[in-house]
Amino acid sequence: MALILVFTLIFLISGGLLLDYYVKSNRAAQSFDQIAQMVEQVKKTQPTVPEGETEPTVELVQVQHPETGETVMVLPEYAELFTMNPDTVGWISIDGTRVNYPVMHHPQQKDYYLYLDFYEKYSNNGSIYIQENCDVFTPSDNVTIYGHRMNSGAMFADLLLFKDEEFYNAHPHIRFDTLQERNYYVILSVFTISASVNNGFQYHHFVDAADEGEFDSFVQQCKLRALYDTGVTAQYGDKLITLSTCEKGDSNRRVVVVAKRIA
Repeated sequence: MALILVFTLIFLISGGLLLDYYVKSNRAAQSFDQIAQMVEQVKKTQPTVPEGETEPTVELVQVQHPETGETVMVLPEYAELFTMNPDTVGWISIDGTRVNYPVMHHPQQKDYYLYLDFYEKYSNNGSIYIQENCDVFTPSDNVTIYGHRMNSGAMFADLLLFKDEEFYNAHPHIRFDTLQERNYYVILSVFTISASVNNGFQYHHFVDAADEGEFDSFVQQCKLRALYDTGVTAQYGDKLITLSTCEKGDSNRRVVVVAKRIA
């Protein structure tokens, strides 16, 4: 009887912890949904772009940095986000996925947003964030962007869809805006790799190429490991983003999506 009570207690505690995890994850997802709705409301007030035409020149709006007081020029749809949290450096979205989030950058501390939400409160979901030594505004030759693979499908979980070549063919583009520019990227490689330091290819170490040879070597390594041939490559001078998340069922492996800027 005592053993049954012990197992019952363990079951109840485990169930309670699991429920708490999903409740908190759902609350975090709702918070990001509200932020996305805020951005979309501002976008609706902006000029529409007829199909086949390029986006018109955007007039940036002037906002005040909430900490330093300095004047910063930003796209209208991200002005309020910046005043709410000046670590906001852009927005990432991918058609056909649930990826539609603000992108954070806190260069003073490694993995600062790993378990912090947009409001800098603890969250299992964390935030989508940029590696501390990258620069989105210069920009770096490569900007590495991290996000959790949540069981709920939130954050970067849908990057795993790109392991399927058919899904890639239907959704080859990524939109990654900075505070001042609306940018589009095309995916050049999707691969999985061990997170071990002994895997032979530390993709996240590549930020700025010392020369053309180093840039070409990085692209070649990405292409060699690709799950399929996208037919897309890059050359020295192109700007890249590298999206990284955990593989399902193996937290020591990463799913990596590398893309180059095309507009």
